[in-house]
Amino acid sequence: MSILIKNGRVIDPANKIDTVLDIFIQDNKISRVAKDIQVQAETIIDAGNKIVAPGIVDMHVHLREPGREDKETIASATAAAAKGGVTTVLAMPNTQPAMDCPKSVELLQGIINKNAKINVQICGTITKGRLGQELSDIAALKKIGVCALSDDGCSVDNDALMLKALKQAKPAGLLMICHCEDKKLSGKGVINLGFNSTRLGLRGISNASEYKRVQRDIGLAEQSGCPVHIAHVSCRESVEIIAQAKKKGILVTSETAPHYFALTEDELLEYDTNMKMNPPLRSKEDLAAIKQGLKDGIIDAIASDHAPHTENEKDIEFERAEFGVVGLETELSVSITELINKQVLDWPGLIQKLCLNPARILGLDRGRLTAGSFADVVIISDQPSWIVDKPALVSKSKNSAFLGRSLKGLVDYTICNGTIVYQR
Repeated sequence: MSILIKNGRVIDPANKIDTVLDIFIQDNKISRVAKDIQVQAETIIDAGNKIVAPGIVDMHVHLREPGREDKETIASATAAAAKGGVTTVLAMPNTQPAMDCPKSVELLQGIINKNAKINVQICGTITKGRLGQELSDIAALKKIGVCALSDDGCSVDNDALMLKALKQAKPAGLLMICHCEDKKLSGKGVINLGFNSTRLGLRGISNASEYKRVQRDIGLAEQSGCPVHIAHVSCRESVEIIAQAKKKGILVTSETAPHYFALTEDELLEYDTNMKMNPPLRSKEDLAAIKQGLKDGIIDAIASDHAPHTENEKDIEFERAEFGVVGLETELSVSITELINKQVLDWPGLIQKLCLNPARILGLDRGRLTAGSFADVVIISDQPSWIVDKPALVSKSKNSAFLGRSLKGLVDYTICNGTIVYQR
């Protein structure tokens, strides 16, 4: 298979490229990136007036399979990802069974090999069953092929156990992804603690339940010398703590999700359960701090935290509804709408957050358009507006926080390993 992409604005932060070029793809690799490439190709794509970038690397995705195929499957999630310009996802380990042993990982690898339309990396658990009581066999998980560890959805409460995990993850070369939530502080809260939680009569989740655990995990990272990655940063204090840690030279990276820089707690005034996520939507001040953190490079990556749920888990009383929203099909457009159009980031800066930095953090040879690298490419029309429409979503579950909203930017083509996996 050979593809020639002509006349696109090629943006590749890894190679400091932002200019009009052609890209020639042969088999599954990028063969050449240059001006006016003259070759015979099976497929020629005119990318004039379009952005050509590396495929998005989404390092925080809940695929639900195995165990909850009623919410999402590998096939449906990776099709949704392809539509959103995503060519690599990291599958979170809170499946049924959890990814806490080689047998479970092998089961998931088999499904991926059979049904995935894009690259799927697997995250293993820190503790058995994500129960926070006994460490998973970290060396065995590394050997079977996981590239990171997390108990996402839960935090490891025991400081000594978390430190032991970090000390084992370091020689294994596995990234530790921290879900920073102190359940003693968040309790049975369902929305951000503040005026709105009082007004709506709903139990609140404080910023402290996040940032105090961010502080602890960064302290343990400093003690162990093992890098940590802080997931779904949502509040001002977390951004400040991460900034201070980076200044000290502690090995910490972080991500946020589009809903934390696009939406605030005010969206909850209608009790819309599609706005219920964990951590919750925060205040206007927190949203401004997230945007500033992205601008200043304190927050390294943007990830969807794609968390599909069925209608009967969402369309119920607010307190009983599940936490989480889908995001694979909207993360790029929300980022264009909120970050590019509002001049928080420029295009190279956005591509760095969506593609290059997540790949580097995970130690993957992706997120770049270097000759010889895997041909993961997205072609984007950045001007068209579109309405997020429930029936048009490819994801099996439709619990998007952006339903009915107008967003900017559409994916025209997604190419993964040299194959066109989505075409608008």
